[in-house]
Amino acid sequence: MPTRNLTTKLGARALRTRWLVRAPIWLYRAGLGFLFGSRMLMLRHIGRKSGNARYVVLEVVDRPTPDQYVIVSGFGTKAQWYRNIQTNPQVQISTGTTRHRPAIATPMTGDESATALAHYIRDHPIAWEKLRATIEQATGKPVDALPMVRLQVRVPHHNSAP
Repeated sequence: MPTRNLTTKLGARALRTRWLVRAPIWLYRAGLGFLFGSRMLMLRHIGRKSGNARYVVLEVVDRPTPDQYVIVSGFGTKAQWYRNIQTNPQVQISTGTTRHRPAIATPMTGDESATALAHYIRDHPIAWEKLRATIEQATGKPVDALPMVRLQVRVPHHNSAP
């Protein structure tokens, strides 16, 4: 298993390398989000201290409905984007060829997160093993639970009056 260990170490190093983690943001902003398929999205959120727009690319754990996404915080509740959405849940998401869709970000309860993680593990066991090992290597802590966030796309209301 030396190859798996090396892959995990490289993945963990990549997660700690700012320019590498931020590279997908530039691709999304250039309209190339489709390169990541449907398992990733770019989240635009507002910095809780600065008030400036911030961006992060995250894995989609689940799509319970066409206008909902479930994302995971691999670095827990201390991740900057996670802390920011708790202060201001008004976000925008970009997926595939769709850009800047307004949404509301709601942290899920521990039970809801555990259920979503169990579904992810069942549906993507190989991806989960790689992700878990990489997160554990990057954080130095075992992954027993991960906080999840539900993104509810806001559907524009059309005025039906003539």
